[in-house]
Parts: sequence; structure tokens; C-alpha cells
Amino acid sequence: MTTQRSINGPRLLQQLQILADVGRTDTGACCRLALTDEDKQGRDLVVGWMKELGMTISVDPIGNIFGLRAGSRPELAPIMTGSHIDTVRTGGAYDGNYGVLAGLEVVATLNEAQQMTERSLVVAIFTNEEGARFAPDMLGSLVYVGGMTLEEALEVKAIDGALLGHELKRIGYQGTSALGIHKPHAFVELHIEQGPLLDIEGIKIGAVENLQGISWQELTITGQSNHAGTTPMYLRHDAGYAASAISTFVRDLTRSMGGNQVGTVGHVVLTPNLINVIAARATITVDLRNTDEALLQQAEQALNEFLQSLAASEGVTITSRRLARFEPVEFDSALADRIAHHAQALGLSNRRMTSGAGHDAQMLARVCPTAMIFVPSAGGISHNPAEHTEPADLIAGANVLLATLTELAH
Repeated sequence: MTTQRSINGPRLLQQLQILADVGRTDTGACCRLALTDEDKQGRDLVVGWMKELGMTISVDPIGNIFGLRAGSRPELAPIMTGSHIDTVRTGGAYDGNYGVLAGLEVVATLNEAQQMTERSLVVAIFTNEEGARFAPDMLGSLVYVGGMTLEEALEVKAIDGALLGHELKRIGYQGTSALGIHKPHAFVELHIEQGPLLDIEGIKIGAVENLQGISWQELTITGQSNHAGTTPMYLRHDAGYAASAISTFVRDLTRSMGGNQVGTVGHVVLTPNLINVIAARATITVDLRNTDEALLQQAEQALNEFLQSLAASEGVTITSRRLARFEPVEFDSALADRIAHHAQALGLSNRRMTSGAGHDAQMLARVCPTAMIFVPSAGGISHNPAEHTEPADLIAGANVLLATLTELAH
């Protein structure tokens, strides 16, 4: 059943701005790293909105939050939507937040229409989706679906040295609800694209049918510190040079493989980090992604072979620590079809597409039919204070979510 009912656009836009102001920095960024005081403030705010809507709140031991709007047949598995509200250090107003608050707006719209659904609706807020403070990313949803044990997750150490379990308790969000509570009949996540395709093509809705595989590694390069002026080039064991060589190799690898292969060196730390001293140590991260698992493995193997060759030629040691590894995900094609159908029914241009970023939906796809709805990101910019989506596009995406969830819940 397709509904032409519309959400309250001004209310959704207002709540997005209120949440964006939690953790706002002097540069205009949204900074709510997972399980910080700012994250707690954001959680408290959204949980308060859930309670105002009459939803039943559950929090599991990894800090995932679930707001339930009961259906007329509670024995049936619920329909779930949602995303995350933690951010990177330089975040924008919409990444993750949009999917959560649009889910609450769907509930508010149904409440105001006094419309009961057969299946219950659940709006989820998953812990540490970004992975900006604790690795891996999508940690809360990964634990939720059983892909990582609770015990292992609680022992994860943050980039600032804090333990995840300690921080959960400190902010009051280590809940007691069972892991895997509200196992869904289907999961639909609404999100900004975080890429340029919809914006460039002038298309309003993306029906996301698959998601790239992700490989994150942290590499530690150990060389020898020495004087920058007196040490001949042929006698150097330069960790800084090795780090730059790896960065160049990653870019060259993406060019040679072509297709959907992407690669990024996003974090570099040199020690002692002085202008006239050869670096004794470098720590860098490598992010490889591809929609094809075999090609992703090929990229990983090529990088590994290069690291061995580089270590031998430069007289350095290179050790690797895996931060995250997820295979590509195929979403439910029938559910993606329904999203495209509702977009069409609302007069919105749409296309099937791939997600280049990781999302909680990729974890939920392990346990139920799952798909995503994308709306355009202006200029493809995200993880940046300049992140922007036109208000009309935010409202349009929420209306597609409303129609899709309402149909699924009946």
C-alpha cells in the first residue's frame, strides 16, 4: 500500500539543526565522537524526542538505542529504520542524523494521522558507526547482528586510550536489553549520498542495491633516526620516505586497477617529526574499497607485496594491524525495487546505485532484507562542515521513507 501522506518538513529540518548544534565547534563542524560527553548530549536529546512520541525505549549492552512504536500485531517482527548520531571530528549536520530523525518524523506523522500499522516500527541509533574514535566502524550494529562479541567490543581501545566499555558506563548508555532485540522483518536506512553522483546527474532519490567492501589497515614503519644533513642518502632508513612511498603506491594501484577500486592514506604520524631529523617511525592508515571481493583481495595482496619489497629495499620494518575488514554487500533487490517504486509514485527521479561508504545497513543485511535510500549531497561533500543537502531533497527522502515503511508495516 502506497501512501501519499507527507511528513512535516519544517519540523524535520528544525530537529536536524537542533541536533547539529550539539557538539558544534568554533569552525562550524559537528563533533560528537562516539561515547564522548557530546555524544551523550545528542543521545539524551533524541531519546527525549522518542519519549515525546510515546515510543518504548530500549538500550542494549553495546549502547544501541531502539525506539519502538507498537503495531496492532506485536507478534510479528517489526520494521526497522535508523542510522547513527555519532560524527567524525569535522562532521556535518546530516550524516547519520538524517536517517534517525527522519525515522522519528515518520512516527510523528503516523501518530498525528492516528494510523496504526500491523507491524511495529523501530527507530534505531547504532553506537560508533563512524569508527572515528573506536575501530572498527559500524561497531554497534556489528555487535547487534552477532558479527563481534560484546566482550571483544567492550575491550576496544579508543584513539585517546579510553576503553569502550568504560566510556559506555561513564555516559550512562550501557543498557540491559538483550543483544539482537527487535530482530527486524526488514531494515531501511535513509542517508545522504556522501558522494557526487545524484547531485551531478540531477536525480533526487538513490535506491541503493549494494555497498563496497572495506579494508582498513594501520601500518607501522620503523627505520632509524639520524641527522638530515650528514647522513648520505644511500645510508638512510627513512620511515618518512617509506610512508610517502606507500601513499604513492596506493594511488598508483587504484589507477592501474581502475573500475571501482579506491584507496586512501588518510592518517600519517611521523616521529620525531622534526625538520632536520630523518624519521625513525611512521604510522599510517590505508583504506582500500571495491564492490568486488576478488578485486579487493587482489588490491590487498598487491599492497602486501609492495610492503615486503619496500621494507627490504629501504632497510625498515613494516608491521600491519587490521582495523576493519568487511566484504561487499548485496542489498535486497525487491526492497530496492519498492524504494524506487515509491520514489516514482511521488514524482521523484531515481536510480539504482552503489554506496561507496560503509553504513549500519550493511550489518543489518546479515539478518534481514535490507536496502538504503540516498538523497543528494551538494558537491558530493561530507565529513565536512560544508556538508549540505537541499531542504526539499531532505523532505523528499523522508517522504519516500514514510511510504516505504508504511507499506512494509502493513
